[in-house]
Amino acid sequence: MTTERHPPTPSRSPRGEVFVSADELARLLTGDRPPIVLDIRLANDGPDGRPEYAAGHIPGAVFVDVAADLQSEPGGLAGRRPLPDIARLQSRAREWGVNDGDAVVVYDSAFGTKAGRAWWVLRWAGVADVRLLDGGLSAWAGRGHEVSTVEPAPPPGTVTLSAGHLPVLDADGAAEYAAAGRLLDARAPEVYRGEPAEPRRPRTGHIPGAISAPTHGNLTATGLLAGEDTLRRRFAGLGADGTAPVGVYCGGGVWAAHEVAVLAGLGIPAGLFVGSFSAWEADPRREVTVGDDPGR
Repeated sequence: MTTERHPPTPSRSPRGEVFVSADELARLLTGDRPPIVLDIRLANDGPDGRPEYAAGHIPGAVFVDVAADLQSEPGGLAGRRPLPDIARLQSRAREWGVNDGDAVVVYDSAFGTKAGRAWWVLRWAGVADVRLLDGGLSAWAGRGHEVSTVEPAPPPGTVTLSAGHLPVLDADGAAEYAAAGRLLDARAPEVYRGEPAEPRRPRTGHIPGAISAPTHGNLTATGLLAGEDTLRRRFAGLGADGTAPVGVYCGGGVWAAHEVAVLAGLGIPAGLFVGSFSAWEADPRREVTVGDDPGR
């Protein structure tokens, strides 16, 4: 009797462990065990992103609200988006239909820069297989894949979560990384410089010693992730060549999470300062630097 041999499943590259293309996701969704797809919306001009989700999403994708699901109560030295309570996150993940061992794909309508928060939080909570849709919803629709307005009702999952599976920086840790020239600021360049001053914010500028590394600089003009060689050159020029871990922060721990994902795709370890600048600026003991110079 002849035994049929199937070719082994090719191992993913580090980039393939973190990102998935629209066409690959479409193929996976027709498989025997499709991934759980989570639609991550963070509205810029409203209380939540559900209206955007309702207007069109990947078929079967479950709505996840960053403010309600991926953080705890903000304020003070905890910053704008503290880590979520792990028990509540587990409850919500089960409502999304996630089981232990499930693959999860997260996406948004902002080229992944907001869904990166979900990638990071779920990986931090112990979900091993989480990937970001490269280019987000626009890449999906741009490849001609279906967009739906039907909200799914997934069966409850049984996933068990635990905290601490990714490195986290507090303000002291961020200061140490900055002093060593290994803290990246993922915000827009003008925000890094402290322009313009905002009356509603106690202070503007950046953590002394931090290096400007806007997360949008990791994307092409069409919102797709830049090529690996391009990204390696970019981060090497910023002092993140993989020889030592780096830290990343932004305003509230969203864009920085995307940059941590990009670095993970290059095999470069990075810790997230979850409180980010919103936590740093709330502490009057912490100095702030304005302008282009890191100020180390």
